[in-house]
Amino acid sequence: MTETIRVLLADDQRVVREGLGTLLGLLAGVDVVGTAADGEEAIDLAAELHPDVVLMDLRMPRCDGVEATRRLREHDPNVNVLMLTTYADDRSVIDALRAGARGYLTKDASAEEIHRALQQVTRGQAAIDPAVQHHLLDALAAKPSVHLAEPAPRLPDGLTPREAEVLSLIAQGLSNAEIADRLVVNETTVKSHINHLFAKTGVRDRAQAVTYAYQHGLT
Repeated sequence: MTETIRVLLADDQRVVREGLGTLLGLLAGVDVVGTAADGEEAIDLAAELHPDVVLMDLRMPRCDGVEATRRLREHDPNVNVLMLTTYADDRSVIDALRAGARGYLTKDASAEEIHRALQQVTRGQAAIDPAVQHHLLDALAAKPSVHLAEPAPRLPDGLTPREAEVLSLIAQGLSNAEIADRLVVNETTVKSHINHLFAKTGVRDRAQAVTYAYQHGLT
């Protein structure tokens, strides 16, 4: 590739951002146009900077990598997100790919592997770490009903799948802390989801949210 790949880096650890920024700056044809400390900041910067690839961590405060990827894809279906994380479990991989990530690498990937993955996702190809592929195939073999390409069901009032999931858990009587534990995110992220779904559905409190969930079959 002769064109420069413009990369937005999102990771909540400053030392990781600085280290990856230095590493990426040494790669031929790669330009780090911005860095974000969480998913919310990544979404804002992506809208401002229009990077070719968002190199996204999975676990971050305020808005995790999966939710940030989902919202980025909602705003721009052509955005390329490459996950770079320490997590390679089945749930993390499948959630990220379903949200629209074009690639998934673990943080033990070499500079050459990251460079190649950036080029692949920019060309519209998938870039999956071999170790992650192993987990993914195991998950699909164990759960034949999982189809990554299956279109998501249409949700009312523009709810995202994650917001619908949070609404379902509210209807089950779970607290914010319990929802955070179930979804493996922090409570701030849960509160953000709740604020968004309340605004979209027009409900004012959890009691109305429960009624809404039952009326729309989201329980």
